Amino acid sequence: MSSPENTTLNSQAAHGLHVVAKPIGPACNLNCDYCFYLEKHALFGPGEKMRMSDEVLRAFISNYIDSQPTPVVEFVWQGGEPTLLGLDFFKKVVDLQKPYVRKKTITNSLQTNGTLLNDEWCSFLKKNNFMVGLSLDGPREIHDRYRRDRSGNGTFDEVMRGLKLLQKHRVEYNVMACVAHDAAKHPLDIYHFFKDEGVEFIQFTPIVERMPDDTAAQCGLSLAGPAELNSKTISTEVTPWTVNPREYGEFLIAIYEEWVRCDVGQVFVMNFEWALNAWIGNPSPVCIHAKQCGRSVVIEHNGDVYACDHCVYPQHRLGNIAADNLPDMVERSIQSGFGIAKETALPHACKSCDVLAACRGGCPKHRFMTTYNGEPGLHYLCPGYKKFFLHIRKYLRGMTQLLEHGLPLSHIMQAADGPLAIVLKDR
Repeated sequence: MSSPENTTLNSQAAHGLHVVAKPIGPACNLNCDYCFYLEKHALFGPGEKMRMSDEVLRAFISNYIDSQPTPVVEFVWQGGEPTLLGLDFFKKVVDLQKPYVRKKTITNSLQTNGTLLNDEWCSFLKKNNFMVGLSLDGPREIHDRYRRDRSGNGTFDEVMRGLKLLQKHRVEYNVMACVAHDAAKHPLDIYHFFKDEGVEFIQFTPIVERMPDDTAAQCGLSLAGPAELNSKTISTEVTPWTVNPREYGEFLIAIYEEWVRCDVGQVFVMNFEWALNAWIGNPSPVCIHAKQCGRSVVIEHNGDVYACDHCVYPQHRLGNIAADNLPDMVERSIQSGFGIAKETALPHACKSCDVLAACRGGCPKHRFMTTYNGEPGLHYLCPGYKKFFLHIRKYLRGMTQLLEHGLPLSHIMQAADGPLAIVLKDR
């Protein structure tokens, strides 16, 4: 899914706060090769109980709702694997939220690998209007390449069982598909698989991880953390499963070319929605393509709050929900330069780039490359992003015209291989 997990908020007064909750920390029943969160066990000590206590849960729910200036409060529950907490934990979540329903509209999203879902779980999720993000990378041979259980077995069958249960109970869901090195070579196989399985909402998430640097090694971690903006000594060696930048751009283009001819209005690819959103001048709904970040924080199972899902490291700790309030912690994040630097530290090549409005430099964690003239801070996926955003501009122009004429975006399918003017004239 996304990911609900990547939503960002550009103005506290206008947009409020956003918190991603990790009530079970990095604990998970799977052992996916590319997961950057499993190794976070090393940050909490061998005796750490990876479970959010009732006291922390109560403090989080009340603090979050009371701190939110907007009428809607979005709770996003992730892991690790949050369903390991058991259904009773989430029944408690709903009960603790009930006293506030007259003050705010409260929503819940659950990101899961789907392997532990059953009829009881899905009945609860449907009854309580949970949005579910299901992690599924594509057909068996692609999904099982990296998403395996603790015994090294593929998880495709278990995840597909979860998908069918969500569909059976009519639970609102979307699929988050990770695009790793091998998957990028099979765009239409993946897209056709999702369509054949009745998936209507998809988010493609590129996998980018660096090999460990000195900081990671000191923390006992096997993957590098966020790139330090403006640093000239960043390691650029990536893991074997990291997607190739140009292949990622070609992956998105291949799917877009089919989608824009066949599936507009029927299948919703979040990456394409974000691009159109940027084209018409709206602020990005996701942090990776927003001007700044820092207002979408993460709370760990022990109540500690960090500046970002990718920044659960001691230097990015903002406080604890039991002793601090969320607005103060978010303000500390902003004052530290975490969010503003996303915009101010952009290389000059980015600031003059034709696709800046759509890209915004990408996630700071992955700005570990240098520009053609040696300036640091370039996003690893820059070649792929640029290729994709430039390629789809002609379609985005057409969609904008349709919106201006009050016509459905699906009409773009009639004009994908011809002039849009004919479509507009016929209406």
